[in-house]
Amino acid sequence: MGNRIFRLLFPFITAILTGGLLTLAFPRYDLGWLGWVALVPLLISSLDRRPLTAFFSALVCGVIFCTGVFSWIFDIPGYNYIHHIVLGVYLGPLFGLFGLTVSAVSRRWSISAALFAAPFIWVALEYVRSHFLFLALPWALLGHSQYQYPAVIQIASLTGVYGISFLLALVNSALAATILTFLPAVEKIRPPSVSSLSKTATLSILISAATTVSLVLLYGQVILSKSPGGQAIKLSVLQGNIDQEKKANPKKHARFIMQKYVELTRKASKDLPDMIVWPEAATPGFVLKSMSLHKQLKSLIRETKTHFLIGSSEYPKFKKDNAVKLEDIGNTALFFSPQGKVLGQYLKIHLVPFGETIPYEKLIPWPRFIVADDKRSFEIPGEEFTLFELNGSKFGAVICWEVVFPGLFRTFVKNGANFMINLTNEGWFGETAAPYQLAAINIFRAVENRTYVARAANTGISCYIDPFGRIYGRVKNKNKDIFVDGYLTAEIRASHTRTFYTLYGDVFVYIIMAITFIMVVLCIFRIPTRTRSKSQ
Repeated sequence: MGNRIFRLLFPFITAILTGGLLTLAFPRYDLGWLGWVALVPLLISSLDRRPLTAFFSALVCGVIFCTGVFSWIFDIPGYNYIHHIVLGVYLGPLFGLFGLTVSAVSRRWSISAALFAAPFIWVALEYVRSHFLFLALPWALLGHSQYQYPAVIQIASLTGVYGISFLLALVNSALAATILTFLPAVEKIRPPSVSSLSKTATLSILISAATTVSLVLLYGQVILSKSPGGQAIKLSVLQGNIDQEKKANPKKHARFIMQKYVELTRKASKDLPDMIVWPEAATPGFVLKSMSLHKQLKSLIRETKTHFLIGSSEYPKFKKDNAVKLEDIGNTALFFSPQGKVLGQYLKIHLVPFGETIPYEKLIPWPRFIVADDKRSFEIPGEEFTLFELNGSKFGAVICWEVVFPGLFRTFVKNGANFMINLTNEGWFGETAAPYQLAAINIFRAVENRTYVARAANTGISCYIDPFGRIYGRVKNKNKDIFVDGYLTAEIRASHTRTFYTLYGDVFVYIIMAITFIMVVLCIFRIPTRTRSKSQ
């Protein structure tokens, strides 16, 4: 009786285990090596399982992972458990589809076929999650867990982060096959298998995984042996550490905010940088509309005699559409000459759903627990991938979570950016894992496009990342890198490299999606192994 209950609970126990291991693989736990083994329990329990059981157990895994890796989201004002349930309902079923599809392939084809298919299925579902209309969330993908291992992640310049996710899922499949083949005790807690996993099939999966890992590491070492070239440019990034209460009342705290940034700017200017960078929404008001603020900022810029890139909320001065409402503003980056003249403005393109904009506001009557009665879209999205020019080199700026979207980021580089800036304010999240997860994602944008990335964050992490994904400097104060103020001056180099990923995007994933689609179609029209066995 006890053994039967354990067998019934086994798929859910393994799902909880996988969800926990996946959570630990990401910041702030940073046990990235767990990414190579985390899927093994879920894979073993999904094979030859009834599809609905596999779906619901994998769904549990998704909910556990979602709860763990996104636990920081509770620090956002207004976010509650109801919203988290909605998030779980969205992310959980994608994990469920993974379990269901692996189960279906194993029952209609074979266990070995399911293990070969698992990496394709996993990456295909990651891509769906990353491009699902306004709910697109390419955050905490399996490959992101490897940001601390430069030799592993260099393949992203060809495949994007999805190539690392595929690699990890393949190794997980190989380990699952090894356990099933050489540990017979595991079979006793799984349902009876019609098609057993042969040693030949296991050897094939192991060879495939070992060969792929070897090639990836070899490629990584070759790339890391090179030195980034290009014109040297000196930047200073500021980290004001202005708390959210003061930022929410800019008029009341304008003097304090400006005093903080003036102080940091004057300190940074002693390093004679080519440009000083302020974080997202750093100014306590509309620079282009407030004469006193504009005058104060212009005086400071002239004093330092250098270029500035400043995050602010502004009316879209450079927007071509003249039908702009007076109450609408944009999250923007302003580029100033050393004389204090505004040379250009970038408007944030990808706004935060339900934060900066209400998706399909006029079409969907969102329930009150998602969108309050007084909530509305108030920021204008940008339309242009604006490039600025500094000392003969071009650069782009992405604001806040725009760095999460690889397609948006690479468009700047493809259009001619020689380096990239990320302006952000992560004070909303408190001292949680969120700033570390976002910094890790920046690393992949640098590797995918072989470009330097400089990050200016209000509360941290402000840092510099080289084209190989190595952080070589970050703002620190008393050995802390978040919720401290400071600045850091460092050299970057203007890169003229255009990687395969920069030029062609997600070709690798398109191939994965096509193969996955073909496998699913073949399984749908294939007689189940169990049925075929009985007829014989």
